[in-house]
Amino acid sequence: MDKLPLTLPDLEPGWVWLVGAGPGDPGLLTLLAHQGLHQADIVVYDALVDPRILDLARPDALREYAGKRGGKPSPTQPDISARLVRHARAGKRVLRLKGGDPFVFGRGGEEALALVASGVPFRVVPGITSSIGGLAYAGIPVTHRETNHVVTFVTGHGVTGEVPDGLDWTSLARGSPALVFYMAIKHLGTIAERLLAAGRRSEEPVAVISRATTEQQRVLESTLGSVAVDVANAGIEPPALVAVGEIVRLRAGLDWLGALAGRKLTADPLASKIHRDAV
Repeated sequence: MDKLPLTLPDLEPGWVWLVGAGPGDPGLLTLLAHQGLHQADIVVYDALVDPRILDLARPDALREYAGKRGGKPSPTQPDISARLVRHARAGKRVLRLKGGDPFVFGRGGEEALALVASGVPFRVVPGITSSIGGLAYAGIPVTHRETNHVVTFVTGHGVTGEVPDGLDWTSLARGSPALVFYMAIKHLGTIAERLLAAGRRSEEPVAVISRATTEQQRVLESTLGSVAVDVANAGIEPPALVAVGEIVRLRAGLDWLGALAGRKLTADPLASKIHRDAV
């Protein structure tokens, strides 16, 4: 990288940086994330961090896996936090690398509070969260003046691995024209049923984006009433995002990756909706 016309902070010994690696594409890393990777003695990374990002770390840096994957043996959150504290107290420069943004369904807040309790200094380096970056790579904006002024991000499973308890499905269904679910594939049928029961339309557009921003990205367009069956038939696997709402229609005009592969885009993807509403 060419020399930058600015000075970035250094990752100092005894510090922990909680860094967002973005949704996958290494080109979406921030300058601070790149700086930390070059300076860290130890990189503690999650399952969804692209290997090409790890390759940006110093060659002699120790890489420690701390990924959590549903249904598979995983380190506990207290164990991960204790590991960060232990390395920092040993005088190491520690980079905690998390997919997306550490403070968006990334448990970064839990880890930061553990550092505070142990007197370990830290810095938070935000990353592009997958719900925004992933949808952008699918050609779906999370907001658009003709479709929505509100967007709601929802986790598709809670601490127990089941659909989160306490969600007000009626408020979700009625209050937010655009919904984006993280980690929702396992319970997609249940989620769709609850949204339909709360008043969403069966024909409402839905997009499922698997492995967003990577070379393996797949996008499936469906409707709320049939998405669970369509995903199963297509063999879509996690990690995946699920977008619900009229924003999905905009993909017909904004699928810029598809256009690179030859897809013809339409300049007015919402025209059919406007005509239907007028009728």
